[in-house]
Amino acid sequence: MIEFWVILTGILVGITCGIAGVFLILRKMSMIADAISHTVLFGIVMAFIITQTLNGFWMLVGAACAGILTAYLVQLLQSSGIQEDAAIGVIFTSLFAAGVLLITLFAGNVHLDVEHVLMGEIAFVPWDRWTLLSITMPKAVWMLLLVLVINITFLVLFYKEMKLSTFDPVYAATIGLPVMLLHYGFMTTISLTTVSAFDSVGAILVVAMLIGPAATAYLISKSIKQMFVWSITFGVTAAVIGYYSAKWLDTSIAGMMATIVGVIFIVVFAIDKINAHLNKKVVAEIDTEEHNSNI
Repeated sequence: MIEFWVILTGILVGITCGIAGVFLILRKMSMIADAISHTVLFGIVMAFIITQTLNGFWMLVGAACAGILTAYLVQLLQSSGIQEDAAIGVIFTSLFAAGVLLITLFAGNVHLDVEHVLMGEIAFVPWDRWTLLSITMPKAVWMLLLVLVINITFLVLFYKEMKLSTFDPVYAATIGLPVMLLHYGFMTTISLTTVSAFDSVGAILVVAMLIGPAATAYLISKSIKQMFVWSITFGVTAAVIGYYSAKWLDTSIAGMMATIVGVIFIVVFAIDKINAHLNKKVVAEIDTEEHNSNI
């Protein structure tokens, strides 16, 4: 049963991040996911300082606020003429450093530290449980299920608007779509996705799952809907293979899952390039045959 909960947690991370990562890749915002995955530490620490509790709900609220703040500040610096990567770098390092400083000053004696936030420990998931509606499951599973529902609901309600504002934001703004509101709403879902997996897998795997499966799906997908399916598939595959590989090698489960994400990307990338090369070769041979026949 313990193994089941660990694998289920990894699968839920793969599905949740796989869904959220698609529009991150399409909007060319993959690096802001890395920034948010670290700056939410600031929000978590602020939530603890204000409430004096490690309650998961307030952690989610604090992380969401930090994610929105990160997105807002990056957008503010960008609109002031600073390049996006430079803006992300400044906000990322400043808020993350502030979070580390606040932990040192005000949360040194509680179970809230930088290593725990970055690396997590998915093997401990089954022992931290919540009981809701007479159903007892690990806290991480409850939180991931909640955020998964939020992500799906957001996409169902605003799929067309997100697609239009992603590929043609100027036209979307022209016809009256709230482009910036959609942007901040999307950043909120990314923040919630990130913090929901902190206790179990840490920020490193969250970043890998947010970017890797969606980037891999982008290589082989012919539509956005296909990209969602492939992104989820790659995320779940990485979670399952990563778990059993870590068990076999007796190493970090989250680290192995993140490694498998990279391996899957490399394999798909190589296959895609080989197919592209073969297709070019076939096309060249057909053109040559047509040219010779015309002569």
